[in-house]
Amino acid sequence: MNGNFKHTALIKAALLGMTLLASTAWALPSDRNQPISLVADRGSFNEKSGVMTYSGNVVIEQGTMKLQAASIVVNLNAKKEISSITASGSPARFQQQLEANKGLAKGQANKITYNAQTGILTLSGNAILEQNGASLKGSTLRYSMNKGDIEAIGTPGSSSGRVQIVIPPSSTKSFPGARD
Repeated sequence: MNGNFKHTALIKAALLGMTLLASTAWALPSDRNQPISLVADRGSFNEKSGVMTYSGNVVIEQGTMKLQAASIVVNLNAKKEISSITASGSPARFQQQLEANKGLAKGQANKITYNAQTGILTLSGNAILEQNGASLKGSTLRYSMNKGDIEAIGTPGSSSGRVQIVIPPSSTKSFPGARD
């Protein structure tokens, strides 16, 4: 692997953290201008198959974005573009500040997969998304970056594995009293 390709491949792999978290349009604008850091115990690239693998406490950071996983596998297509990314862990975790006036958006799942062709991000296995006291839990959460919609799927046949949504009360709303 030549030095230039190593640098390009590393940048592409590190960018997966941004891709896994959300479309860059959601992130703080300042995050896009921050350096990308990827650390892992091991890293490998098979040029013939187009597969990059990072394993052993993988951490990717850029600005407020942070992705932690036991392993990350990046599949490249024939043009050396990312076709899919899979982060695995017990669980794989991510966080990012999406808006300056809101808390960190956090998520976790046993496996987090991004399909670059479809723009679909899938969190599977004990999937959780949280921000500002609101949360969405399910066996599988699927988010379409193109359409902006999310699908939550529970565990079939399990009453404890159903989809759960928690919406905190609004502290800014006031309701009139009976005599107002």
